[in-house]
Amino acid sequence: MKILVVGLGEAGQALISLLDGVGHDITVIDKNRVCVDEMTDRFCVNGVVGSGASEETLLKAGADTADVLIALTHTDEINLISCMQAKAVGTRLCAARLLLPDLVKEEKAIRRKYGIDFIVKPKVDIAGEIHRNIGLPGYVKLECCVGTDLYVIDLNAVGSSPLIGRTVAGIREELTADAKISVVVRGRKSLKPNDALEIRNGDTLYIVVSKEHLDKVLKDLQIRRGKTKNVVIVGGHTTSVYLIERLLADHMSVTVLDDDIERCRSLMDRFPTINVAYAEGDITEVLEEEKVEKADALVSLTDDDDTNLVISMFAWSKGIYSVITRVDKQVHVKLLHKVNIDITVSPTEYSVFGLIRFITAAAQEDTDAGAQIVELIRDMRRF
Repeated sequence: MKILVVGLGEAGQALISLLDGVGHDITVIDKNRVCVDEMTDRFCVNGVVGSGASEETLLKAGADTADVLIALTHTDEINLISCMQAKAVGTRLCAARLLLPDLVKEEKAIRRKYGIDFIVKPKVDIAGEIHRNIGLPGYVKLECCVGTDLYVIDLNAVGSSPLIGRTVAGIREELTADAKISVVVRGRKSLKPNDALEIRNGDTLYIVVSKEHLDKVLKDLQIRRGKTKNVVIVGGHTTSVYLIERLLADHMSVTVLDDDIERCRSLMDRFPTINVAYAEGDITEVLEEEKVEKADALVSLTDDDDTNLVISMFAWSKGIYSVITRVDKQVHVKLLHKVNIDITVSPTEYSVFGLIRFITAAAQEDTDAGAQIVELIRDMRRF
C-alpha cells in the first residue's frame, strides 16, 4: 500500500520502524528537514519537507494516489486539516491523532466533517489502560487488542512466580477457560510454546484471551489483583483527569500531587472529593511527606520520563503493591521491561498498535488480532 505519515515525533518514528521492510510504499512528511533526512537515511522511505496541512505538500508526497494518510503531529488542528486536504485530493483512507479534550469529545462529529476513518486518542486510551491494570502486580500487564474483545496477558516469570519450572503443557492444563499461549520470549529469542517447553526465570509469556474469560484465566494463573482503595497519582495533566473520573466511579480514594499550583486549584474545583497536594521541590521528599507508602497503588503521569522513573523507583523501594509508570520514549519502555520491575503505559505504543490494526484492515488482510498484537509488542520492545 501507499502510505503517507505526517509528523515524525515518537509515534511517527515508531510506526515507520514497524512498517518499514514489509512491502509498503511509505512517504514521510515533516516541516523539520533534519527529521526527514534522518528517517530517509534509516529506513527505505521517501521524504517531503513541508506542512502536512498544505495541499501542495500533500500532492508532492503523492496524496492523490495514496491508500492511507496518518497524521501524527502534536497539533490537532494540523492533523485534521491534513486528513481533510488528503481526502479532497484523492487519498482513500485517513487517520489522525487527537490530544485536546474538547476535540476528543466531538470525535463522531469530527470524523463526519473531516472524512476521517480512524482516530487515536492516546490520553483517553492510556487512562483506560491504567484503569485496567491497577491492582495487578508488576510482573503482569494486560494489553488490549484495539478494536477487538481480546486481551494479551504479558506475563513475566520472575522471582517466586509459580510458573517457573513448569512446562507449557502443565500450564495449559490449568487454563480452564479458552486461552492461547501465543509465544514465550527468552532473552532475544521467541520460542514456540511446545508442550515440553519448561518456563525459566526471566521468560515472558504472551497469553491471548477473550474479555469474557479474562478474570477466570488470571485466577487460573494465580495472579491476584490486590484490593485497591487508595490511589496516588503524580501529575495532574489531561490523562490524570480521565483516570480520576474512572477511579471515582469505582469509589476509590484519590490523591494527586502536582508541581503546578494552577493545575492543583483546577483539580480541586473539578473534583472536590479528592486530595490534592502542591508538590514543590524534590519529588522524593514530597512523596515522603505525603506518606505515599500507605497507598495501594501509585501512578506516575508527569510529562517527563526521567521524573516518572525516579518516582517509580521510590514507590518500589516503599513496597507499594501496584506501580504504574507512564513512559513515552521507547528506550525507556525497553529499559523497564528488561528489568521486569513494573507496569508501563506508553501513549506511543498504544497509538501505534491501533494504527497498525487500522492499516491491516485497510489492506484487507485477514489476520489473527491477538497474534498480531503479540508480534507488535515484541517488535517494539526488542533490544
